Amino acid sequence: MSPEKQIAKLRDILQDHNYRYYVLDDPTISDGEYDSLLLELESLEKGNPSLVTSDSPTQRVGATPVPEFRTIKHRIPMLSLANAMNKEELVAFDERVQKGLDTDSVTYIAEPKLDGLGVELVYENGSFVYGATRGDGFTGEDITHNLKTIRAIPLALRTEDLSVPAILEIRGEVFIRKDDFKSLNQKQESDGKPAFANPRNAAAGSLRQLDPTLTAERPLSIYCYEAGMIDGQNFSDHASFLKAVKKWGLPVNPFIQTVIGSEGLTQYHQDLEEKRNNLPYEIDGTVFKVNNYDEREDLGTRSRSPRWAIAGKFKAQQATTVIHDIHVQVGRTGALTPVAKLDPVYVAGVTVTNATLHNQDEIDRKDIRIGDTVLIERAGDVIPKVVKVIIEKRPKGTNPFIIANQCPVCDHEAFRPEGEAILRCGNISCPRQIKGRIQHFASKLALDIDGLGEKIVDQLVEEGLIQSIDDLFTLKQKLLAKLDRLGEKSAENLVEAISNSKDTTFARFIYALGIRNVGEHIAKVLEKQYAGNLIEFQNTDAEELEDIDEIGPIVAETVIQFWSDDSNKKMVQNCLDYGVRLATVEVNENQPFAGQIFVFTGSLEKFTRKEAKDTLVNLGGKASSSVSKKTDFVIAGPGAGSKLKKAGELGVDVLTEEEFLDMVKNA
Repeated sequence: MSPEKQIAKLRDILQDHNYRYYVLDDPTISDGEYDSLLLELESLEKGNPSLVTSDSPTQRVGATPVPEFRTIKHRIPMLSLANAMNKEELVAFDERVQKGLDTDSVTYIAEPKLDGLGVELVYENGSFVYGATRGDGFTGEDITHNLKTIRAIPLALRTEDLSVPAILEIRGEVFIRKDDFKSLNQKQESDGKPAFANPRNAAAGSLRQLDPTLTAERPLSIYCYEAGMIDGQNFSDHASFLKAVKKWGLPVNPFIQTVIGSEGLTQYHQDLEEKRNNLPYEIDGTVFKVNNYDEREDLGTRSRSPRWAIAGKFKAQQATTVIHDIHVQVGRTGALTPVAKLDPVYVAGVTVTNATLHNQDEIDRKDIRIGDTVLIERAGDVIPKVVKVIIEKRPKGTNPFIIANQCPVCDHEAFRPEGEAILRCGNISCPRQIKGRIQHFASKLALDIDGLGEKIVDQLVEEGLIQSIDDLFTLKQKLLAKLDRLGEKSAENLVEAISNSKDTTFARFIYALGIRNVGEHIAKVLEKQYAGNLIEFQNTDAEELEDIDEIGPIVAETVIQFWSDDSNKKMVQNCLDYGVRLATVEVNENQPFAGQIFVFTGSLEKFTRKEAKDTLVNLGGKASSSVSKKTDFVIAGPGAGSKLKKAGELGVDVLTEEEFLDMVKNA
């Protein structure tokens, strides 16, 4: 047999064994036999270097260390999930989905929520080309070489049972099994290295090694659970996609199953919580997703999470410790938050030293005092909280804790806005607020002012050179040069950086203003909606905001609150007067559906919701998930319910699918 045929045969054998081991959980050879076959292949490839290919099993390790990770933008955002903390919230989720779809029965895909690190794998024509971390959901880090070391990830997809699409993006969770974690820590200790705190930290740290040979030594596993972009293959539902994923050779969690309605959600969640401690890996909850892809399109997304999915959280893990002090912290929005300083205690995988006490009402309700022994709990990445005080262990002479009605930073009187439980510092010139706001304003995703770090901001505020964000644009080089840490050259560079930051975008500027609940992504949504028109955005109302896809009532409320404060309007105007210029947003006014809002409801038979939305975007229109007086057209298919009724009440034009298609054809 020729070397070429020998190499091809060995590759097929090794890839088939990987598939049987990681996907089918049905190994047919021992690890020693596998390693012998791999050594044989390595030997043949060394003698025939021209026959080595990037998807060979021998090419998992060998890349040279990288100086740093480059960033990769996800073509479709990797959104986070809203949480359901109990059975009632799972039932409420199902009710919202039913209402949004005008139906009384919804099918979901249910899966364990692994406690690992989210990643995206990208295949082109069946070959693994790169992989990235989730990052902030929009941009991740390129960890391709590290992911290639994980044997469960095929370097080439299987094509025996199903053809592969031109582009396939698959999301998954990299994790370490409990037994493997125990062995890893034993090795760390025998090598004189510190043990890892928990499996999740070990997995995340392993994937962020600059040298892939170090990652290859770690026992990493992966389960795949979601699609990103797919070009060249269509699926009607998630169950079909997951079946295809297994056929392509990628591992899928065996506990994933289909459930129906709230009863299915709650029963699956309860069953899995009971099995939790007996599973071979750590999980911290369940995940439920609407199965049908058209229904997902109809439900849409919020700014950071889809409306068609939710994470069910398990009951938090708890521990007891002692509160040795309570500090009141001031946030950049003026919120006064009491924080308990704790004797260190290990709970839910981490050592905890702080716990939020939320507000005075919470302190009063639980009668929390300095010196108390308390029961704390932590669920997932949620900040630890005090569950209750163990009164029997309370020392004598303790006093109720009262948050002073003044800011601990500037001594200004604090106030409690109507309808809120949080005290706020009423001084918009409070140094802590100013420092936080300026640091945010100058941050990389905002105006990106190089050189304006935390210590420089501290000095500027403490010296009285800045009392508001707009004061940044009045700073002079001569004055800055007199500050500690800044000489003539550094002052010159900082003034130049501030000047350069004046040319920015609507989205960056709005994000920089620090409006509560308006993050980077929402700022981009607003830029698109208002075409970069700041005046129009200032004069918006709550109904108009909520009509925007991805904007909910909470975001709408905080935007309206921000613009209702004249000092905020004055600060923004001052920025513009000092030379801040927002880039023009290109808008094609000649598009036939420009500015028009469409709502789709019922079962669409002529096209999918995604096809309809893509068509609208290309013609300048916008798709919304709710009917309001600003809606121009409702397209109703069979089974349309409450949205159709509301359209009738508001006098909104209703079209059939055929009429919509004619409208598009004649546009």
